[in-house]
Amino acid sequence: MASSFLGTCLKSVAFDRNFNEKKQMNTAGPQMRPTTKDLAIEAGVSLATVDRVLNDRPGVRQDTIAKVNQAIQKLGFIRNVVAANLARGKSYRFLFLLPRTGDAFLAGLIARIDEANQIFAAEMVHADVMHIHESDPHQIAHALGSLDLDQVDGVAIMAPESPQVRDAKARLIEKGIDTVSFIAGQITSGHDDFVGIDNHAAGATAGRLMGRFLERSAGTILIIAETMLARDSLERRLGFDEIINIDYPHLTVLPSLETYGDAERTARIIRNSFSSQHSIAGVYIVSSEARVPLEVVTEVFAKDKPVIIAHERTPFTEAALRSHQVDALITQDPGHLVRSAIRILRARRDRREILASQEKIRIEVLITENL
Repeated sequence: MASSFLGTCLKSVAFDRNFNEKKQMNTAGPQMRPTTKDLAIEAGVSLATVDRVLNDRPGVRQDTIAKVNQAIQKLGFIRNVVAANLARGKSYRFLFLLPRTGDAFLAGLIARIDEANQIFAAEMVHADVMHIHESDPHQIAHALGSLDLDQVDGVAIMAPESPQVRDAKARLIEKGIDTVSFIAGQITSGHDDFVGIDNHAAGATAGRLMGRFLERSAGTILIIAETMLARDSLERRLGFDEIINIDYPHLTVLPSLETYGDAERTARIIRNSFSSQHSIAGVYIVSSEARVPLEVVTEVFAKDKPVIIAHERTPFTEAALRSHQVDALITQDPGHLVRSAIRILRARRDRREILASQEKIRIEVLITENL
């Protein structure tokens, strides 16, 4: 009897303790995120002062800024930038500076920009496109120089390397307009933002594929580019040469043929190379737009097709891969490229750090079997 009574008492105590613990958890509710009011109380300043510090506005002493920043760290305050921008009616105006030539690859980029405008519309983000003559650095510099902060907040620039473009980009930054190098690359400093694949690694990947495809075949390799002034083409060529020269000495890489995006010139220089070089075993198209070079190469090498490796997935290159005219494509996701450029420009405008892992563009290798 005594032991039974004691057991009942112990169960009752345990039940009461569990009930009280659950009750305390339920009444406590989820922990609220710290607000700007909490920051003001913790820092001992007004809400207006907190707002000035968060929005990087003048009129606040350095010691006061330090107090607010310390409060941010202590409370773990995370600012809801989207909500703040909506409340103030703030919008973001971005511009993509793209070449006039580019055919299917360029059309794909523009379609992805249109998609991004729909995706980011609720966050007050809109991106426009301006076309440039990529072979005229003075015209590109003039276009950049015509931009002002009351027109645009940030620019994604897809342009070949040149001193004129580099200096114009630096002047944009001085005006307070954020910039990002887009696909082609136009590096101005060690802190410059770049959206695109690691082009040296992409070229090395092409070299490895070419070497494996031609492991038992000696011969020469034709390199075709729009211009070797473009950083992406230059880095791809360097990466390609490294692999071929070290690991596949039975293959000889020819000097780069530059088409400058001109269909007539493309046909002429490829035909001339074919007539002067009788042992072409491979063709590597390093530029982003491959349609015209592929059409000419396919026609010239109708009987003895060499191994062909190109860049970027477009309707044309995909069809060429399916029909075995192309052996492999090295690609980057154009949608990811566009969204990443917009996210980086927006982060720079808000003076926020970017999430580097989210903005890393992957190199993808496509063959017929994994389309």
